[in-house]
Amino acid sequence: MTHELATSPRVVVPGARAGVAGVLVALLVIGVMHLVGPSSRVDPVRRTISEYALLPGGWLFDVAVVGLALGSAGVIAALVAARLAPARSLPVVLLGAWCVGLLLVVAFEKTNWSIGPSVSGYIHRYASLVAFIALPLGALLLVRRHRHDPAARPFRVGVRIGSWLALASFLPIVGAIALRGVIGVPWWRAVPLGLLERGLALAEVVVVALLGLWALAHARRSAAAGNGQLVDSPAA
Repeated sequence: MTHELATSPRVVVPGARAGVAGVLVALLVIGVMHLVGPSSRVDPVRRTISEYALLPGGWLFDVAVVGLALGSAGVIAALVAARLAPARSLPVVLLGAWCVGLLLVVAFEKTNWSIGPSVSGYIHRYASLVAFIALPLGALLLVRRHRHDPAARPFRVGVRIGSWLALASFLPIVGAIALRGVIGVPWWRAVPLGLLERGLALAEVVVVALLGLWALAHARRSAAAGNGQLVDSPAA
């Protein structure tokens, strides 16, 4: 436990709110795309979400992902301003990799397999992989720093559950790749890839929202303890 200056609500509040707003917009837009328009005909069990970007109206998907990336960047700023994470720390680097990965997913389209593989498609694939792995790892490292803070417990539990669920979504894929020689089926056909990715994405956006709410709650608690005074924090 060390003493640190009180948090900066001028950064924490808008950053956290931007993160929660980005999550809500992404969920709303992509949720609607499941129900209406050409994207509603995409098989949600077998086809990945990124396929929506290849269809008419796909720009809506791009807007949702960019909004999520910017909102996530706001959450990172809020976490740093709330002194829940030093700016130069591995959790912040990993959370930043999530944001960059999302932007690369938009900048480089998924492979259109009716045409064939492309460089853009490979960049898209690996950028999404980095993003999906970096966020839960960064979040788990962050909550571990605050494992002795009782006030953080509700957020810590939620972030851990969401992060582990996200990472667990990769297990069927790893298993399918390992057993390909036995079952003789390509891994992307051996698992419900679209369903796994949607579950993974949902778990991760919930984690982003929880991190934003945590930063907001921490800033309010710090302000209540006395604006400009020294407060206890385990973040050092």
